[in-house]
Amino acid sequence: MQLKHLRTLLSPQDGAAKVTCMAWSQNNAKFAVCTVDRVVLLYDEHGERRDKFSTKPADMKYGRKSYMVKGMAFSPDSTKIAIGQTDNIIYVYKIGEDWGDKKVICNKFIQTSAVTCLQWPAEYIIVFGLAEGKVRLANTKTNKSSTIYGTDSYVVALTTNCSGKGILSGHADGTIVRYFFDDEGSGESQGKLVNHPCPPYALAWATNSIVAAGCDRRIVAYGKEGHVLQTFDYSRDPQEREFTTAAASPGGQSVVLGSYDRLRVFNWSPRRSIWEEAKPKEIANLYTVTALAWKRDGSRLCAGTLCGGVEQFDCCLRRSIYKNKFELTYVGPSQVIVKNLSSGTRVVLKSHYGYEVEEVKILGKERYLVAHTSDTLLLGDLNTNRLSEIAWQGSGGNEKYFFENENVCMIFNAGELTLVEYGSNDTLGSVRTEFMNPHLISVRINERCQRGMEDNKKLAYLVDIKTIAVVDLIGGYNIGTISHESRVDWLELNETGHKLLFRDRKLRLHLYDIENCSKTMILNFCSYVQWVPGSDVLVAQNRNSLCVWYNIEAPERVTMSSIRGDVVGLERGGGKTEVMVTEGVTTVAYTLDEGLIEFGTAIDDGNYIRATAFLETLEMTPETEAMWKTLSKLALEARQLHIAERCFSALGHVAKARFLHETNEIADQVSREYGGEGTDFYQVRARLAMLEKNYKLAEMIFLEQNAVEEAMEMYQELHRWDDCIAVAEAKGHPSLEKLRRDYYQWLMDTQQEERAGELQESQGDGLAAISLYLKAGLPAKAARLVLTREELLANAELVEHITTALIKGELYERAGDLFEKIRNPQRALECYCKGNAFMKAVELARLAFPVEVMKLEEAWGDHLVQQKQLDAAINHYIEARCSIKAIEAALGARQWKKAIYILDLQDRNTASKYYPRVAQHYASLQEYEIAEELYTKGDRTKDAIDMYTQAGRWEQAHKLAMKCMRPEDVSVLYITQAQEMEKQGKYREAERLYVTVEEPDLAITMFKKHKLYDDMIRLVGKHHPDLLSDTHLHLGKELEAEGRLQEAEYHYLEAQEWKATVNMYRSSGLWEEAYRVAKAHGGANAHKHVAYLWAKSLGGKAAVRLLNKLGLLEAAVDHAADNCSFEFAFELSRLALKHKTPEIHLRYAMYLEDEGKFEEAEAEFIRAGKPKEAVLMFVHNQDWEAAQRVAEAHDPDSVAEVLIGQARGALEEKDFQKAEGLLLRAQRPGLALNYYKEAGLWSDALRICKDYVPGQLEALQEEYEREATKKGGRGVEGLVEQARQWEQTGEYGRAVDCYLKVRDSGSSSLMEKCWMKAAELSIKFLPPQRSLEVVRAVGPQLIGIGKHNAAAELYLNLDLVKEAIDAFIEGEEWNKAKRVAKELDPRYEDYVDQNYKEFLKNQGKVDSLVGVDVVAALDLYVEQGQWDKCIETATKQNYKILHKYVALYATHLIREGDYAQALALYVQHGAPANPQNFNIYKRIFTDMVSSPGTNNAEAYHSWADLRDVLFNLCENLVKSSEANSVAHEEFETMLLIAHYYATRSAAQSVHQLQTVAARLSISLLRHTQLLPADKAFYEAGTAAKAVGWENMAFIFLNRFLDLTDAIEEGTLDALDHSDFQDTDIPFEVPLPAKQHIPEAQREEVRDWVLTVSMDQRLEQVLPRDERGAYEASLVAASTGVRALPCLITGYPILRNKIEFKRPGKAANKDNWNKFLMAIKTSHSPVCQDVLKFISQWCGGLPSTSFSFQ
Repeated sequence: MQLKHLRTLLSPQDGAAKVTCMAWSQNNAKFAVCTVDRVVLLYDEHGERRDKFSTKPADMKYGRKSYMVKGMAFSPDSTKIAIGQTDNIIYVYKIGEDWGDKKVICNKFIQTSAVTCLQWPAEYIIVFGLAEGKVRLANTKTNKSSTIYGTDSYVVALTTNCSGKGILSGHADGTIVRYFFDDEGSGESQGKLVNHPCPPYALAWATNSIVAAGCDRRIVAYGKEGHVLQTFDYSRDPQEREFTTAAASPGGQSVVLGSYDRLRVFNWSPRRSIWEEAKPKEIANLYTVTALAWKRDGSRLCAGTLCGGVEQFDCCLRRSIYKNKFELTYVGPSQVIVKNLSSGTRVVLKSHYGYEVEEVKILGKERYLVAHTSDTLLLGDLNTNRLSEIAWQGSGGNEKYFFENENVCMIFNAGELTLVEYGSNDTLGSVRTEFMNPHLISVRINERCQRGMEDNKKLAYLVDIKTIAVVDLIGGYNIGTISHESRVDWLELNETGHKLLFRDRKLRLHLYDIENCSKTMILNFCSYVQWVPGSDVLVAQNRNSLCVWYNIEAPERVTMSSIRGDVVGLERGGGKTEVMVTEGVTTVAYTLDEGLIEFGTAIDDGNYIRATAFLETLEMTPETEAMWKTLSKLALEARQLHIAERCFSALGHVAKARFLHETNEIADQVSREYGGEGTDFYQVRARLAMLEKNYKLAEMIFLEQNAVEEAMEMYQELHRWDDCIAVAEAKGHPSLEKLRRDYYQWLMDTQQEERAGELQESQGDGLAAISLYLKAGLPAKAARLVLTREELLANAELVEHITTALIKGELYERAGDLFEKIRNPQRALECYCKGNAFMKAVELARLAFPVEVMKLEEAWGDHLVQQKQLDAAINHYIEARCSIKAIEAALGARQWKKAIYILDLQDRNTASKYYPRVAQHYASLQEYEIAEELYTKGDRTKDAIDMYTQAGRWEQAHKLAMKCMRPEDVSVLYITQAQEMEKQGKYREAERLYVTVEEPDLAITMFKKHKLYDDMIRLVGKHHPDLLSDTHLHLGKELEAEGRLQEAEYHYLEAQEWKATVNMYRSSGLWEEAYRVAKAHGGANAHKHVAYLWAKSLGGKAAVRLLNKLGLLEAAVDHAADNCSFEFAFELSRLALKHKTPEIHLRYAMYLEDEGKFEEAEAEFIRAGKPKEAVLMFVHNQDWEAAQRVAEAHDPDSVAEVLIGQARGALEEKDFQKAEGLLLRAQRPGLALNYYKEAGLWSDALRICKDYVPGQLEALQEEYEREATKKGGRGVEGLVEQARQWEQTGEYGRAVDCYLKVRDSGSSSLMEKCWMKAAELSIKFLPPQRSLEVVRAVGPQLIGIGKHNAAAELYLNLDLVKEAIDAFIEGEEWNKAKRVAKELDPRYEDYVDQNYKEFLKNQGKVDSLVGVDVVAALDLYVEQGQWDKCIETATKQNYKILHKYVALYATHLIREGDYAQALALYVQHGAPANPQNFNIYKRIFTDMVSSPGTNNAEAYHSWADLRDVLFNLCENLVKSSEANSVAHEEFETMLLIAHYYATRSAAQSVHQLQTVAARLSISLLRHTQLLPADKAFYEAGTAAKAVGWENMAFIFLNRFLDLTDAIEEGTLDALDHSDFQDTDIPFEVPLPAKQHIPEAQREEVRDWVLTVSMDQRLEQVLPRDERGAYEASLVAASTGVRALPCLITGYPILRNKIEFKRPGKAANKDNWNKFLMAIKTSHSPVCQDVLKFISQWCGGLPSTSFSFQ
């Protein structure tokens, strides 16, 4: 390791000012330095000074300089610092986690001598050495200190080992003592270890040895038991001085010792097991090193010096960059710092055994660390900072790592799977398996805590392809083996490890219950499966179904829904679970029932608190109610009574909730008094048994505790007197008799005469019992008692009384028994008949009244029929000789044979109507002969026919019908029946019926309708042979439309329509079939045509092969050409008939020529070798250029002919020049000369003559002169030509005139050329005056045709700058215009700019206008309504411009009703003291105070914004000319109001400040001249009512109602001000224009005021204070003295005043302290903001106040 100087943290001083001690925090974030002046400086990890604090002496009377700080250490959690001082004390300062946290002393330990050194190795334990030689321990938890061991020699040094479990102290006599809190199994000795030759001031405990040094300039390394390992002697080195301090690296691999101007570095060599000295770090003028501190991650070393300097060094063996994302810093052989370069997070990777780290890799999506040493493997999770080191023998780097599970690393090596849990230094488990796919391994590590289960770690893996093993990783034993019949391709445990899901190769999904060892197949064709995270809910896909198991304990109960795509994943968060399904290119989310998931999981885990918390979030629905019920039941079973109470409260079971509440109070009290579980107390257990209605169990619990009274009280409370009396009897309770009496009395009081009668009966008092039974309306019980006792039967009056009651109660049978018993048969028979007790009646009648027996039998039968007992009734009717009733009963009872027997005995008329009903029964049994006989007996022959018809027995039916029906009736009957058969799909039977009645057409229609075409054809052929052909054709078309082609072919061919068959197959692409049909049934050429079409559809080589195969290739080519299918013809000829290609090209060319496609035709003529044809074609169409091109390229002989023909065409078009050229090329100048003469173009004629026929020139000139005298004016061409001639002859003036005369509206280019030529000639050859005239004439004409640049250039040629600029401006060439003005005449620059601005304005190009004229641009933004851009642009300008447009925008927003946005503008840009803005500020204030919804804590920021804007305005007003004006005073008042509103909203957010909020609402009433009066009184009244000040509430709300009435009436004249006399609440207030409070709230107030006034319990007087004035009034009416208002409440300050720096600002001390206390307890940011504002407004806070840090 080497040291590299990084920076100086603290600069040295000129003299001695030594750094006494330094320390790094355990979390590497803080570094502390204590200087000679006893101040502790705090630095961050980057070396920036962030904080400081002074230490304090043990006793101030000795002064602040009475001690030195000798030791300093951070606590393990880095939030405290221990300071050891020479004035015999240790202070522990709490410095907090954040910079700037308040420093407070949390512990102090007073000692008997000076503290010399100090360490803080473990939580709560500080170890320190004293000057008297003791090494002591201070416990910060108990605040006590104790001696670890004592020596007689001053402690000069104290250090700990790397783990902090052992300490080493060095003493002034050279003794080094070792002590272990925990030797970690090393077995090393404790006590005096070695005697060093001098005091070991430099003492370090490294991993493998102890290094000591001192004033003898020798460094000695001692072994673990004190023997000398090495000595480094520098006593003979004149440069070296004594060693003052030493520090070992956190890894224990390096030691640094400090001396004078030098740091010596020693590194431990593991291979040689010795210390090796690195090059020392020598720094001139460093002076003596007095303190060393090594950063806990080993990356930095800090050295403090005698002169007060602190230097920071980088400690590093080497650095490397990994994949450009991580920096690896090797700070020691066994320690590496891994830093994420993007996020800056660091992880310290360290071998606990001191092995050298060989290689570091970052794998698994760059989240997981893997590093090797010689004997161990280091693993870590960078996200959670969990690191592991396990013993691992290297295997040549063949390991494979899988990081799919966040908690466990899976390592495969040589057929073995090893699991390592991050953060644990032991392997979790190891198993043999050949299957490395993570889908075939499932590990669950404490993923969901379950009730009663601490640790839960399970693994499922494949032993072989068909066997799964499940292992408990904690115990290391197998808890399940599953053998399956086919290969497993996926498996996963649920989060609790109780269920295993696996899928086999046949896509069958199985569920295995590990506890019950049961396997269930739950789904087929499973393409996706996943447990829902955080639950035992399962989601799977089966084809197009989404399957969800909400309760996996019942795998048969699956919720299925249809989906159209594939499930790709599950997403759970934000209170919902969604299944993501890809449907085409989109992903659709299907939401699961979160209630079932979350609640079910919590219940399964036994986590009832989680279940309750979830249910709290749901609205009450039937489903939620069911969940509450389930939870209540389970909570009771689990004795979680508070949860059960909450459940019953939610369900509205008030009684149960109250009962449980009382039970919980008992349990809690017992738990408090005696400790333990209160639910085990006997009263609690008994009450729970009562709740479950298990009173016997409750009784047993009470009696076990000998709580007899409580058991009896329970039964009495439940009115279970029998049980209560039973307990009393069992326990021999003295008040047994009293209980019985009380019970009887209670029964009587509660009118329970029956129970009382039973009680009397059980006590043997029959008469009293009967009396009570009759009183209770229970004569049957009385009768039962009388019948059992003979002595009571003798009492006739009693019996009469009972029978009367029985008859009255319609208990006739019991009355009959009683009458029979007392021998009164007449009354008994009557009662039996009335009570339908016919058996007893008949028995009695047989003995006493035989004549009545038959009547009774009939009545008995009737009664049985009513009771639907028809079987039993038959015999009674027979006995009574009632035949009709007997028949009806037999039919009703389905006793058919008995019915026939009875019917046969009756006459024909009676029996005929019953036979058909019996016949129907036999017909249903298919006993048709019996049925026919019965129908015949009953004269219902038609029914018999119908029966046979329905049974398909047509012969019997027809035979029977013909006997008894007319033929037309038979026909109708059969057709109807046939239609029924048709509906039932019985087509053959229907056909037989139709044919039977000679209606074959109906049968044909039926077969057609049902597409039974064979049967249809059969019938048509049989009955209508003439229509057979048409039928076949019609069927063929129908079958073709249905796609039944072969059947259609049959019918087409039967109809001799072979063409229709071919077309059908062609349109379906079945060419072979079409060819077959055409060849078999078409003419001689039909098959050839089909073959051609077939080949054409194939194309290419396939077509050639087909045509060759059919021998029709050449014929097909000709046919294609004839039909203009040239592409196909070319294709065929190219592939097979190349000699025919030219012929096809020629035919194609002729076709193209006819179509007018001449260019394509030309190409084809040339390809056909007929260029002459192409030339003739173009000549014919007068396309001379093309004709000439083709002639020159392919037929040179035709060129001259083409030229002459072209020239003729040109002459016809008057294109003489072209014609001339053509004729000259054809070497015919004479013809050209003649043509020019004929056309009167003499100049051209002269030119031609001169150049080509000079001999005729003279004669031609004479002829020309003659003609010229005859002809006058010329055309444009003549003018141009003449001008050219003048030009050639040097007559420039005339040429210019001639050019200027050119006016050709059709050709602007010609005009431009002519005019430019005129200007050019005038500039070159004419005098300046003339040239100026020409240019001035030409310029405007060029501008007129849009040639602005040309015009400008002309002007510039004559230095006409203004005209040139105007030309550029008109052409919108602004840059050119500017450049010309700038370079040639700067006077015109403003002129150009002005025009440019006007142009941009007219065009609306605001963004461009900004750069030219900001104000104009801003105005344009305003016009266009682009306010944001306007303000953004104005912001970049000066303050005045900005506020002009801010005011405009604010005015616009206020008109739109958006005062909040207007306020936000002034919050952002400040409020200037411009008088023209005052109305805007007032309007924002008025709108804000009038707006609804501002009387709550949420409105704070709106009020704070208004307050801050008004404060800013008032501050600006003070500095302006408006200071102390009326407007200034009004805005100060508005500021005060806004402050009250803001403070009120802040107070509403803190419960303990509710009275402050109420007082503020009341204080605001004195400002109702600026506030809406109705709103102010409503808010004051409701606030007073909320805090219980009902007098004030009543007065204010009464006033509010008066105001609402006044608003309705439109005048305040009717208001009564008597309640507010002698207050500062104003009477003259503006009448609000509208109601500010909604109707519903007004009605609510009206009801309350009416109720209170009716009660007359309130005094309608405002409360008074010690002044005798209204307590909220600033002005005392009696004295006129005005008190200052409190800044916190607005109430007058009468005493305990806290004054602020700004005059007129004060607060009541009590209110002020209450406000501060609320802030400290609630940490409310809005209250802190109020305080911050008060500080700004009032010039600071009082000294005892609050800090904002």
